[in-house]
Amino acid sequence: MPDFSHLHVHTQFSLLDGAADISKLYKKAAADGMKALAITDHGNMFGAFSFVAEAYKHKNEDGSLKVKPIVGCEFYVVEDRHKKTFTKEQKDERYHQVLLAKNKTGIRT
Repeated sequence: MPDFSHLHVHTQFSLLDGAADISKLYKKAAADGMKALAITDHGNMFGAFSFVAEAYKHKNEDGSLKVKPIVGCEFYVVEDRHKKTFTKEQKDERYHQVLLAKNKTGIRT
């Protein structure tokens, strides 16, 4: 099987949508030989610090990380974020957009 890395994973921080425990998720990715893993919780990044900390607990003999942690988020996108009321004709249309941070600058912005 070619290299595979999950780039859209919800953890226990995606309420009603994910139940994966970060440490178990990371251990499974390492056991399966994944080179990278991304967490992309819905509308929050609460698990980012735990996820990266877990990655640094699992290193190869040369000191490199077994699985590269990729921090992301599944954001909600709407036409007008200030609109509060909707009708049958003008529905509350929401879209999801997954964004992955390339580096520390990407996480901060």
